[in-house]
Amino acid sequence: MTSRIITDLKSRIADGRLRPGERLATERELAEEFGVNRASVRQVLKVLETMGVLTQRVGDGTYLSLTAENILDEPIEFLLLLEDIRGEELFQTRILMEPELAARAAERADSGDIGALARAIEDLRSSTSSTERVLADLSFHDAVYRASGDRICQILFKRLHRVTMDSMMSLSGIELERPLHFHERIASAIRAHDPEAARRIMREHLEDANARYVSLRKRRSRAPRK
Repeated sequence: MTSRIITDLKSRIADGRLRPGERLATERELAEEFGVNRASVRQVLKVLETMGVLTQRVGDGTYLSLTAENILDEPIEFLLLLEDIRGEELFQTRILMEPELAARAAERADSGDIGALARAIEDLRSSTSSTERVLADLSFHDAVYRASGDRICQILFKRLHRVTMDSMMSLSGIELERPLHFHERIASAIRAHDPEAARRIMREHLEDANARYVSLRKRRSRAPRK
């Protein structure tokens, strides 16, 4: 059901029926149009808002973002949405692959890679908002991907990482201390050119993040609906 609504909205953006800056129908009107309940519509709108496709204006309604057409250039993100891929599945894929990328980074990292990791850690340490923490987190992991030397994985996992971070943001704010603790340890292992330690700590980091994501999602599902 969710995928059908997203597919239709994407089609409207692509053919110009929905234009950047245009106001969407209300939740009630969309629910009636698609033959679903308002909770389903609300879920879709929240996902699209998180991805930057929609913006909410308090007391005025939901609008298509001025940059909404950019979403058509992000097929991986839309594929994940259309297939209703769960956050836990994304984390399991990252847990399977990213420890190996960290190990390869430890084997191959040069001074430029080490510097990029250090800058991302400092950005995270000095962050004052969830948005800044997301950007710093993305920069750190991207630096690991780059250091691994695998350009295909860099492209793929940069996108997967962004989607998991968006999912975390939709559930709660982004923490500082736990990611910072793991990033410092991963960077230390890469700087020491210790692939086994980099592999192990990256796995611990992602398993910890996945556990937090599952906990937040369960807490959200138990919360009374307004």
